[in-house]
Amino acid sequence: MRVFITGANGFIGRELALRFRDLGHIVDGVDLRPDPEAGVIGGDITREGPWQDFVADLVVHTAAVVSNGVGMDEQWRVTTLGTRKVLDAAVRNGARWFLHLSSIRAFSDVGFPDGVTEEHPVRPDGNPYVDTKIASEQVVLQAHAAGEIAVTVVRPGDVYGPGSRPWTLMPLELIKKNQFLLPANGNGIFSPVYIDDLIEGLLIAANSHGNTGQVFTLTGGVGVTCKEFFGHYYRMLGKRGPLCLPTPVAVGIAAAAGRAIGLTGASTEFNAISMRYFTRTGTYSIGKARRMLGYEPRVDLAEGMARTERWLQDHNLIGYASRPRR
Repeated sequence: MRVFITGANGFIGRELALRFRDLGHIVDGVDLRPDPEAGVIGGDITREGPWQDFVADLVVHTAAVVSNGVGMDEQWRVTTLGTRKVLDAAVRNGARWFLHLSSIRAFSDVGFPDGVTEEHPVRPDGNPYVDTKIASEQVVLQAHAAGEIAVTVVRPGDVYGPGSRPWTLMPLELIKKNQFLLPANGNGIFSPVYIDDLIEGLLIAANSHGNTGQVFTLTGGVGVTCKEFFGHYYRMLGKRGPLCLPTPVAVGIAAAAGRAIGLTGASTEFNAISMRYFTRTGTYSIGKARRMLGYEPRVDLAEGMARTERWLQDHNLIGYASRPRR
């Protein structure tokens, strides 16, 4: 099978391409920066270009703006309009299958029930990332309903592991600078999924042609407190923490920091939106993925963090002392 991956240089796109090649498939992709050795064509998915000629049998669409610090116009241009452009290329080239990566954040960052299922309505909340992810789902499901192309939507959980920017590298960087804190006294719920489990789920979804038009949530199957999840990184760095504060205090600090950094013309993920994300109280059901795809996460948090720690050590991003200072 010929596979085409958007966002092919990204964390998920890169790992997925490796697995497809291991299985004997031919893989090409597009990203802003070309990487000919990895079969990645340089291109902007929101614009016409040579990248469209490489769109193949299966399209896995991972490209999006992954940020809480980028405004609505740019997120809509890439995440929503870009999705339509990739769909257009897929339809024109006769692709048979479109696997779209959305996010659990389509349920909104707050206000969803514990154990939320795919049947629960999505909820725009004014956050550009949330709202454009919802809009991108509408774009692909509309194309499926119109008979343009067979589509499956996957909503990954909080994906961590070797190379994860939002949930491994960025937190480590902030912790090293003593710039990381948690609201809700650290008791907000985090829904991690180790990268290997997500990749396995995506491979299953890509081969489940009987489940077109479906939406699937893929997480590790359990929720943990934010202080437990991020506490692993403190341990790896030999630091005590994390610093946990009441929500109003944490949100106020982050909002002030975000405004101050914004005045310099820079963007930051340390802002009020990120703080509110860490106040979630609910988890996400993977019952549908288990039932219809046979998906079963195999890497629990302890094992996932152990693998992540070894990778960070091998890449000299942390030292080998992993006991917190007293």
